[in-house]
Amino acid sequence: MSKVILDISMSLDGFIAGLNDNQKQPLGEGGDVIQNWLFSGDQLSRYNDFFKLSATNKEVFDGPVPMTGAMVVGRRTFDIVNGWGGSHPIQGVPIFIVTHEAPERYLEENTNFTFVTSGVENAIHQAKQAANGKNVSVGTASIAQQCIRAELLDEMHLHVAPILMGKGIRLFDQIGTEQIKLESQDVTDGTNVTHLKYKLLY
Repeated sequence: MSKVILDISMSLDGFIAGLNDNQKQPLGEGGDVIQNWLFSGDQLSRYNDFFKLSATNKEVFDGPVPMTGAMVVGRRTFDIVNGWGGSHPIQGVPIFIVTHEAPERYLEENTNFTFVTSGVENAIHQAKQAANGKNVSVGTASIAQQCIRAELLDEMHLHVAPILMGKGIRLFDQIGTEQIKLESQDVTDGTNVTHLKYKLLY
């Protein structure tokens, strides 16, 4: 059965990017350190040799890819990374972008993009259909927050960098005021990162 899984890197104090993120610096001011674990080793990812990982980090990064059938992101992220130039680093996985209005033009090469203007619930529904039993990956803060509020998120795979950012874009900024219990699934000590897996118990 398809799960909706947040898979994202963050600082220890809960930021996924620094201030002033834009196309020139997608992770904001000083935010690159949050994703250092993706480039801190000598082993290439089986799915994209752009990523150079330690043995442990490679296992964590590559492991979920075959089980991922679709992704859901927000329009702001899509714009900041310029649509990944038409090809997401993990190729062959369709991406659904939640937006108020679809762009008139965009690059589309090795990745199929679908713009959903009817809200996050519909985007998740479409992504699950496209995933055909595989998991749906969520990789942006705004979509994660919306999924948590709507109780659509099943698991969180958090890659926690050993840094206190102090400021930037928070991952859990607008998730409501009710407590949400988590069940720890796994903890892995990687290189320049700690990998945490949680199940959400609504």
